[in-house]
Amino acid sequence: MTTGRPARRITQRDIARLAGVSQPTVSLVLNGRVDADIRIPQETRERVLRAIRESGYVPDPVARRLAARNNRILGVFTYEAVFPSDTSDFYHPFLVGIEEAAEQAGCDLLLLTSASVTGGRRRVLEGDNRLRLADGCLLLGRSLDRDDLRRMVADGYPFVAVGRRDDAGGPVPYVGADYATAVGRLVQLAVTRGHRRVAYLGLPADVESSADRRRGLLQATQKAEGSGVRVVSDELSPAREPDELLTALLAVHATVVLVEHFATAVGLVSAAERRGLAVPADLSVVTLGDPTTPVPTDVDFTGFHIPREEMGRQAVALLTGLVEGTADTTQRLLPCELVDGATLAPPLMR
Repeated sequence: MTTGRPARRITQRDIARLAGVSQPTVSLVLNGRVDADIRIPQETRERVLRAIRESGYVPDPVARRLAARNNRILGVFTYEAVFPSDTSDFYHPFLVGIEEAAEQAGCDLLLLTSASVTGGRRRVLEGDNRLRLADGCLLLGRSLDRDDLRRMVADGYPFVAVGRRDDAGGPVPYVGADYATAVGRLVQLAVTRGHRRVAYLGLPADVESSADRRRGLLQATQKAEGSGVRVVSDELSPAREPDELLTALLAVHATVVLVEHFATAVGLVSAAERRGLAVPADLSVVTLGDPTTPVPTDVDFTGFHIPREEMGRQAVALLTGLVEGTADTTQRLLPCELVDGATLAPPLMR
């Protein structure tokens, strides 16, 4: 006769009684612990496993995660003062990729938004540090705090930077975009179309992404030196007014300008139109990435797209691999997508 009451769940204590061992021994066997100071005889291990099979014991997934110190929670931290939640924000596609990959991996995301803001920037290790609530953390931002990186590398805390980062007391795990190769391909395309006087409008190279772009430019132009290619200007500040920049570019007879900041490229095209100049006939304008802020324009720029969603997805994959000890590499560079638009053409012969 049945009572309708559910059968009592078999516990690790029950398994320990059936196998004639302690409950901690059962826990060690279940979690696959193999430590130098913890040795379980093979006969004891087999006895525990036999009791598990015969009893039909099903491990509690929550208990196993706690025992393994793995809660399937990944932290997400941005160094910007405002978390990038708007779809037009440059960092939003990263978060889309992160969310998709976390869902597929069965992980929850913990948005670390309580850090104090100093000088318009957060510090992940400052104040009430809640990193340890997560198994590991993803870091986003144009520039990451070097002291934070050094401390996390030294502590062995699992983290992944979205974007290539220089070593900080040791290799920094990252998933980045291969800006150097992308810029090199654009230079090669410009040379193929007859350009020999190249100008460059880049941001300060104290951030890895800008340094990588500049490195790609220098490597490509050096490789093409036999074709008479010259960088005629690379010191102009993109902070100057577009009309001033255009005047400076025309003064050095540049036929193509590579522009890191998308809004600056849009401003140059507008300045050229006001002077009755044609882009790309009088001056070709090439962009080195996607807009960091929304910039209204109908211009189909030649340049490249950054694989932002895929960087987010692969950052999650790398982080879960680091947490679980299965990552075969800690640093990845992804190719950028070249866009052959309408702003790079052979220069006019003057």
